[in-house]
Amino acid sequence: MTNSVNHALALRIAELLQEKKMTKYRLAMNSGITHSTLKNIMHETIRDNLLSTVILIANGFDRTVTNSLIVNYLMKRI
Repeated sequence: MTNSVNHALALRIAELLQEKKMTKYRLAMNSGITHSTLKNIMHETIRDNLLSTVILIANGFDRTVTNSLIVNYLMKRI
């Protein structure tokens, strides 16, 4: 069973990568997380994503968490 928040996170990251024409590797480098951690998030193999990791990813996109990485995305789908 897929965790809907993890799924929404993976989808939103994919959308932002496409919008910004950024690779997963570049996002990992910008975020300060390992490429393997990002890959696991994208493949939804991590059960619970830590808020601190989500914040780092948002920073990698030059966004805040409340500035549409997750909050706005989830609100549109609930």
